[in-house]
Amino acid sequence: MKNIVFLLAMGLLLFSCGPQENPDPVIPSVTTGDVTDITTTTAFCGGNVTADGGAAVIARGVCWSTLENPTTSDSKTTDDLAQRTKAEDGTGLGTYTSHVTGLSPNTTYYVRAYATNANGTAYGEQRTFKSQQEQGSVFGSFTDSRDGNHYETVTIGSQVWMAENLAYLPSVVGPETGSEYDGYEAYPFYYVYGYDGASVATAKATANYTTYGVLYNWPAAITACPEGWHLPSDAEWKQLEMYLGITSAQADATGWRGTAEGGKLKEEGTTHWDSPNTGATNSSGFTALPGGYRFSNGIFGSFGITGYWWSSTEYNTNYAWARILDYDLSTVYRGNYLKGNGFSVRCLRD
Repeated sequence: MKNIVFLLAMGLLLFSCGPQENPDPVIPSVTTGDVTDITTTTAFCGGNVTADGGAAVIARGVCWSTLENPTTSDSKTTDDLAQRTKAEDGTGLGTYTSHVTGLSPNTTYYVRAYATNANGTAYGEQRTFKSQQEQGSVFGSFTDSRDGNHYETVTIGSQVWMAENLAYLPSVVGPETGSEYDGYEAYPFYYVYGYDGASVATAKATANYTTYGVLYNWPAAITACPEGWHLPSDAEWKQLEMYLGITSAQADATGWRGTAEGGKLKEEGTTHWDSPNTGATNSSGFTALPGGYRFSNGIFGSFGITGYWWSSTEYNTNYAWARILDYDLSTVYRGNYLKGNGFSVRCLRD
């Protein structure tokens, strides 16, 4: 009997000293680094995985949001673990730096480092930062020596744009006259929205001329800008759009492109744009207005709803590239239109 009791006791002792499974799986430990090199749309931030929790780290990076305590369900980077140094021995331990992209200018963000193993995801301390304001500073005031008109200008990236629609008006015709008539396709025509007469002085006295400038068919638009300025090409419009955040692939596409870039170009509020003027911040200083159009069939339209602007780049013999902004969208439209249409003009400094 004593032998049986002894054997049972030894068995219990061996069982209690044997290998034990951890009933509580452990996630990694990670800290968040500083946010550095902040621009209008990007920043750098990283982390330091100090412990892997007993299982190899399978993902690490940073996550961010405009709301506090971002998670991997929000915007995030994923560190390429294949690029870890051999010294890390496949554990994912150590420091790393991630490139945060796709930010909106002048916006507050929250960011945290994260690390994931088979047991779950851990987050580091929350950092906060604000993306930079876009450089849309007024360059100066330009006076057109041809007619004495004054224009504000704005520097956007490396380009200097007029911050108002061109108002050069050497002649004017009403909607009943234009390049839609056979034989007149190459003639320059100038229009003021809603004006049906032929008097330059009367057209210039209208509120539409004062606020929205002139609508030009394409033959008029390509020669309308004053000396030292020019009608921007399709490529120069793309340069502006990409500076504001549109990708290269989006810039080359047609139709509505981007996300918030149109809003960055539009004047804020509903003084001139119809409600709701979606996404309008005018953070670029471009101050786009909805001057409407004069279509090649002689009809004015879309006043307060859309703005149309010519480029100097032809699509083919009868068409040229243009840009559109809309009261209900924050994107930018790229398309080609009949040269006989009357659109607004923004001049770009040479």
